[in-house]
Amino acid sequence: MSGISIGVLAVQGDVAENIMATKMALEELGLEGIVSEVKTPEQISDIDGLIIPGGESTVIGTLSMVNGSLKKIKEKIASGMPVFGICAGMIMLSKKAKDRVLGEMDQPLLDFLDVKIERNAFGRQKDSFESVISIDKIGISKFPGVFIRAPSILETGKDVEILSKFNEKIIAVKQGNVLGTSFHPELTGDLSLHKYFVNLIKAKH
Repeated sequence: MSGISIGVLAVQGDVAENIMATKMALEELGLEGIVSEVKTPEQISDIDGLIIPGGESTVIGTLSMVNGSLKKIKEKIASGMPVFGICAGMIMLSKKAKDRVLGEMDQPLLDFLDVKIERNAFGRQKDSFESVISIDKIGISKFPGVFIRAPSILETGKDVEILSKFNEKIIAVKQGNVLGTSFHPELTGDLSLHKYFVNLIKAKH
């Protein structure tokens, strides 16, 4: 089997941190692979898995539409490519999003995660916090959750598996080949979630 190719969507957000965490996850799992920034439809067509990092989801969506990469991402996910949406990345993957203050949002969404998301569910930038959370369903009993203008999931469809809650709010989900978290695993020293995602890609590769 040839090496795994993982892309991190380089529009904004913690691109370098996600590349580093994914490279370390590959190394710890003893797997061959490359991790790189991807922006163009051509780059996206060559990868086996994609991370959509945090940032501003409306900006990510709008910029991705400009060069046609949104269409290519949709095609790849539909064909079974694993994708990991972090914070704004999870919003991008959802079917519906609303803002805690602004209400319903008209923004380009990928429409793969059958959830309704509330943006800024825990407050704005000044309300960022860290807390230990549990993701027992995938074998991670303790994880350092870093929440920065974090969204939460208000509703889930029947095919969505709830992986974690914090203060009764849903903060991590999985639906088929799509993984989403409200928090930022790349900003911790814990590689558990990146390793879990790499193993999802390996299983499909």
